[in-house]
Amino acid sequence: MSFKTNCLAAVAGLALMCGAVQAQTLRYANQGELKSLDPYTVNETTTHAHLGHPYEGLIRRGKNLEILPGLAEKWEVSTDGLTWRFFLRKGVKFHGGEDFTADDVVFSADRSRAPGSNVQTRVPTGAKVVKIDDYTVDFQLPSPNPILHYQWDTWYIMSKKWAEANNSTQPTPANATTPTFASLNANGTGAFKVESHQPGVKTVYKVNENWWNKSPEHNLKEIIFTPIASDATRVAALLSGEVDVIEPVPIQDIQRVNASGSAQVLTGPELRTIFLGMDQARDELLESSVKGKNPFKDVRVRQAFYQAIDIETIKSRVMRGLSTPSPLMIAPELFPSTGFTRAKFDSAAAKKLLVDAGYPDGFELGMDCPNDRYVNDGAICQAVVGMLARIGVKVNLNAQPKGQYFGKVLKPGGYKTSFYLLGWTPGTSDAHNVLFDIMGCRDNPASSRGESNVGGYCNKKLDALTDKILVEVDKAKRDAMIREAFQLSIDDFGYIPLHQQALAWGVSKKVKLPQRADNAVNFQYAVKE
Repeated sequence: MSFKTNCLAAVAGLALMCGAVQAQTLRYANQGELKSLDPYTVNETTTHAHLGHPYEGLIRRGKNLEILPGLAEKWEVSTDGLTWRFFLRKGVKFHGGEDFTADDVVFSADRSRAPGSNVQTRVPTGAKVVKIDDYTVDFQLPSPNPILHYQWDTWYIMSKKWAEANNSTQPTPANATTPTFASLNANGTGAFKVESHQPGVKTVYKVNENWWNKSPEHNLKEIIFTPIASDATRVAALLSGEVDVIEPVPIQDIQRVNASGSAQVLTGPELRTIFLGMDQARDELLESSVKGKNPFKDVRVRQAFYQAIDIETIKSRVMRGLSTPSPLMIAPELFPSTGFTRAKFDSAAAKKLLVDAGYPDGFELGMDCPNDRYVNDGAICQAVVGMLARIGVKVNLNAQPKGQYFGKVLKPGGYKTSFYLLGWTPGTSDAHNVLFDIMGCRDNPASSRGESNVGGYCNKKLDALTDKILVEVDKAKRDAMIREAFQLSIDDFGYIPLHQQALAWGVSKKVKLPQRADNAVNFQYAVKE
């Protein structure tokens, strides 16, 4: 078998520029809780960031989202593109003392694709993961996949021996009502160990003195994470010095934090798209006054909902100008939206569409929304409720903490929603991820396609294009197919994209912390005075 080299050598860690700096405790608060330490329970950026402290992947992402070697020092791809060979880093130990070997990679690949996992798309369904020796693993693919490893910074490798010893060989589903050992404990290879974890209360990480990277860029001895749901309380904790970093800063408080003299707000564009989705799979909605049929199967109803949404009002009043309305389900930094336009806001036209579809008096339905995950997520949903009321649609909003929300609407919970708000950052930083994970048909149980397609939107022509996009190497041809695929969804009114929200991290002036566009708060790069 002949190979071409993809990555030849590990990148050495950079030492702190100022030499030895006294180790510090960093206190961090987020609006949402860390429900589970099982790295395969929820495919969500904030959870991945939390778990990226104790766990690591075969690759890692740098400060600018560049791909760097992680637990794999290098990798090669066969000339036919069907076999990827990863050469693992030697001398790495899990926090529990176990040696990291190929057995752990094979085990983690199987566990991540098992029922209950929410990261099943990380390793393709048809891929065979073969141990060559203790420090070499082959991924044998049924078809070429040039972006196979793009999401592997958040495909965390677990210890096979530890999982087997603690009855944790199967992933903990998001809707689990009883915690498992793996959801309450962590055993990774990363820069920080989990010393204690009280779900919804506090998680304490201690520095891993035996980390393989002997030149860490941080100077932390511990991280203390405390969820603070209240915006006012979270900001007060930052300004008083009780915590060093908060995320997010409420939009209305950005100016006050910047004027405090003790903290600042790091802002920038985020790669996440916030959108609304509709159940288009069931023959009858779970939560609706319409019986015997599903109104969302009618494109006129989907278009009516789209045109009832006043995106500029959401931008100006709810987001206070800190959002970018989007016609696409992907940020323009990852694929240009030039040539695409949003369907015009028009309540009268929306009302007429409902009349034409046979709902002259509208109808009633339920809506699910997180209230502690995205910037002003609960307020956005409240605004949508009011806008739809103008066209005769009564929406019963169920806004709840993200733990309960994800446990209900994602795959492990059975996609139990009729209408919902969700946000998505493509882990690959590529349009294929959106087309496959969010917009792909989920009608094949043997495939991971559409794993996060909560509403069950399906267009087989889009799926066929998605498969071609994956293997196309000519950028112009690939971009043309991506544009065609997105246009299909637009014509179907398959989703209602809203906007890309702005990042807003509150950071003490004693802390230096790079801000990544994927909104992952990564303390491996944090330095505190």
